[in-house]
Amino acid sequence: MAATVARAARGSLALFRPVLGSAGDGRRGVRALRRSPVRVHPPLAQAQQRVVPGPAQAQPGLNHKKPRDPPDFERKRAREEEPQEVELRYERAGSGDKRLSKVVTIAKSRVFREKHGKILLEGKRLITDALEAGAVPQTLFFSTQDQLKELPVAKLKGANLVKVKFEEIKTWSDVIAPQGVIGIFFRPDHAKMVYPEVQQKHTLPLSLICDNIRDPGNLGTILRSAAGAGCSRVLLVKGCVDAWEPKVLRAGMGAHFRLPILTSLEWEVIPNYLSTETCVYVADSTGADAQVEAELASPSKASSHGWVSRPYNLKALQLAQSDWDPASDSKEERETGPLEAQHYYEHWMDAPVAVVIGGETHGVSDEAMELAENTGGKRLLIPVVPGVDSLNSAMAASILLFEGKRQLHQMEQS
Repeated sequence: MAATVARAARGSLALFRPVLGSAGDGRRGVRALRRSPVRVHPPLAQAQQRVVPGPAQAQPGLNHKKPRDPPDFERKRAREEEPQEVELRYERAGSGDKRLSKVVTIAKSRVFREKHGKILLEGKRLITDALEAGAVPQTLFFSTQDQLKELPVAKLKGANLVKVKFEEIKTWSDVIAPQGVIGIFFRPDHAKMVYPEVQQKHTLPLSLICDNIRDPGNLGTILRSAAGAGCSRVLLVKGCVDAWEPKVLRAGMGAHFRLPILTSLEWEVIPNYLSTETCVYVADSTGADAQVEAELASPSKASSHGWVSRPYNLKALQLAQSDWDPASDSKEERETGPLEAQHYYEHWMDAPVAVVIGGETHGVSDEAMELAENTGGKRLLIPVVPGVDSLNSAMAASILLFEGKRQLHQMEQS
């Protein structure tokens, strides 16, 4: 009888054991469900645009925690937010490799540059400006990987990268202290370039026309002044030095990649790059006869000033006062007369305007004078002390361009 009662008691306890076990493990089961909920991950694009929900309202008896992304998703998103390094492949130039010397020698030739459409850039800043503006690199020679990393490497994809010894670059460099990086680029197309936004924001209705500028240093400085003043474009007439010559590029200090530069233009097509309302002014180069011209034009003022001019206008004045036989000279000389002049600081900046800068040796051409006359322009004279030789063409260009900017700013303020 006792054994029967004991077996019945054990059976009763066995019936209650699963229930007690569930009650004892219930809290642990709830924690497990909250710690590892079932989640369906959206596509990556949707996940990045996901809006983080606000805090849920507290419910009695529950310890709410902010939901977190699974660790693997967080790591993946962190990797995507971090800047990715661009892996570039390069080759080392072996001993006796003549590629650098050959390429540099050829690229310095204007005939080669114009025939093959290639230019030579040297230095970190110049190459960086070119890459940022959208110039396409073909081959880049560098001496250390650190120099390569200082460039916008993402824009070097597709270029041939060649590591050479610094002694090689120093041998073929044109600068005293080479930076160890030389690039061969395809000749930029001004219509495809992406100029800096700040440059476009400060662009003025002022164009510059270069006529017979043959000194590389002068042209580079003129381009730099044009970019600094905010010129809308620079037009180079045939007869000027190549704007993409290495010396011009160095003197320009990146100006080539800040505003459109059109080269090797004929005078007949110059009006096509100017608006129909553009008035063309001519900046004369001074000559030894500038003071004589001032005396002929106005004797009362000759004792105090000499004006920047060129012998062309002196000849016109002398012919006007002499017994000149029209039949003795060519038709071109008969049709060419003196162009009206004014001081550069007098008002002339009625936008849009184009200024012609001539070279120091030959001055401005008759075509420039004719274009100025046809558009209602004048000669802009810069006063200099009598006996002083002509102003440098780059200096004259800087004076006139920034004077035009000053006059335009003054008009906007009034």
